[in-house]
Amino acid sequence: MSSYDIIVVGSGPGGYVTAIRASQLGFKTAIVEKESLGGVCLNWGCIPTKALLKSAQVFEYLKHAGDYGLSVKEYDKDFDAVVNRSRNVAAGMSKGVQFLMKKNKIDVLKGHGKILSGKKVSVQNDKTEVYSASNIIIATGARSRELPSLPQDGKKVIGYREAMTLPKQPKKIIIVGSGAIGIEFAYFFNAMGSEVTIIEFQNRIVPVEDEEVSNQLERSFKKGGINILTNTEVTGVDSKGKGVTAFVKTIKGEEKLKADIVLSAVGIKTNIENLGLEDLGIAVDHDKILVNDFYQTNLPGYYAIGDVTSGQALAHVASAEGILCVEKISGKTVEALDYGNIPGCTYCSPEIASVGLTEVQAKEKGYDIKVGKFPFTASGKAQAGGTSEGFVKVIFDAKYGEWLGCHMIGVGVTDMIAEAVLGRKLETTGHEVLKTVHPHPTMSEAVMEAVADAYGEVIHL
Repeated sequence: MSSYDIIVVGSGPGGYVTAIRASQLGFKTAIVEKESLGGVCLNWGCIPTKALLKSAQVFEYLKHAGDYGLSVKEYDKDFDAVVNRSRNVAAGMSKGVQFLMKKNKIDVLKGHGKILSGKKVSVQNDKTEVYSASNIIIATGARSRELPSLPQDGKKVIGYREAMTLPKQPKKIIIVGSGAIGIEFAYFFNAMGSEVTIIEFQNRIVPVEDEEVSNQLERSFKKGGINILTNTEVTGVDSKGKGVTAFVKTIKGEEKLKADIVLSAVGIKTNIENLGLEDLGIAVDHDKILVNDFYQTNLPGYYAIGDVTSGQALAHVASAEGILCVEKISGKTVEALDYGNIPGCTYCSPEIASVGLTEVQAKEKGYDIKVGKFPFTASGKAQAGGTSEGFVKVIFDAKYGEWLGCHMIGVGVTDMIAEAVLGRKLETTGHEVLKTVHPHPTMSEAVMEAVADAYGEVIHL
């Protein structure tokens, strides 16, 4: 039986990053993966979706070439080529992880991993092998969640995985759920020319975001021709015959919506089945493995990170958790992750990025707040680039100047949000941001201008 210091089960952005950091710290490390290295993020999530979105963005630029004084007389899309480009990008990234495994001398154990007692892991492929480790880290991630009223058949009612490799572009698509996954696909298919309808159970799209961001995105999407139904529930689907019919309940009553495909984007389901958790007695609550601040389960030597735990289901969270986990195992002095300072990003167009409290949340917590907002219509860089949709909104504690939240919608804001994340980590005050010189002309100036607005010192409004 091969023995390791650490075995990581799952090779997504949580698992493979954990394995690399463990190897850097001197641990003899192995990683278990039953499909492709990189997990959902690199193969079926974060990376290939961004490739699809880039193709859609370029296609939109071609449509609006005249806005930039250019003439493009003939252009078209090749849906198969767009999908193939996305898959090639994903394949290249997965090969990159293979290289990193070899570089860091990490053994890759191919097959389905199952956690055993005595700090062992069985790996089943053509045959079953058993490995032992001083520490076992579960990082098996999650998959598309199915609703009883919306069972997925993989053809007409699909999840995000099938949506990335459709054999042909749908003329009509219904997207159920307006979180990041649903919104990104809504933008992609709309930009490519499909008729898109978004169905959201709550009273606004992207409901986790600040209300002003939700309202701006709804205006932008409706302007682009996307049909949006909020306060709406899917009660059933009929996929017999040609196309699919969705039965929905709205505030006005029941309706039937017809489409070629229904995409279910209503959240995720953790991959914790058939791992052996029940046999070992590893504590689970509401589909999540229970862990402490440093990701140890109720059993010594067994850990869990990423989507299988209760933190935000984001790739960068899983990576951060895995690094903290192995650094704690190594004896390093580390501090628990601040889940209140995790940035969230949605890569539609316009993009959305946020961190910290929304305005409503800040008020509910009893803060006396200062709120500033700077629209990109007043940004020279945005106007020059033809990308003036959106704004930056900042929220500060009026008493101490603490940066409570930052919310952005517009082109490139997913790259800009790091300023707010770093500022909050360093306990930066509003006055410090205001007195930090930002380069001109840039989109990032809007952060400084929004802060200036909060403090009554805005220049360009």
